[in-house]
Amino acid sequence: MSQRNVLGGELEECGTEPLTGFYRDGCCSFGPQDTGYHSICAVMTEEFLRHQQLIGNDLSTPRPQFGFSGLLPGDPWCVTARNWLISHEAGVAAPVRLAATNEATLDIVPLDLLRSYAVDAPDDLRSLED
Repeated sequence: MSQRNVLGGELEECGTEPLTGFYRDGCCSFGPQDTGYHSICAVMTEEFLRHQQLIGNDLSTPRPQFGFSGLLPGDPWCVTARNWLISHEAGVAAPVRLAATNEATLDIVPLDLLRSYAVDAPDDLRSLED
């Protein structure tokens, strides 16, 4: 069964270098095992990475034992909806690729908020409305 993005379309790939996703499939796929909702395809910024480290989610330190080289600004990564929202509240949320963000995110983050951080939205947002 294919998964849907927050816009209602088929979920697009988020990133493969480094390979992201809770299931390490390159997508922000969601399932019952993913209790953290690794469902937002975010494009890393220096501020977001720094803030994530401050809240205990170190995404920039390499972990070679897990095949993880650490993230850099510009890298796409499936982040948890809750941690992204915490960064939003602190004023440092990362940009979001809506087409690669899983619809499960909407359980935690409203679509209007995600749209305000979109880096892949069409110029005419009216086409996204139901």
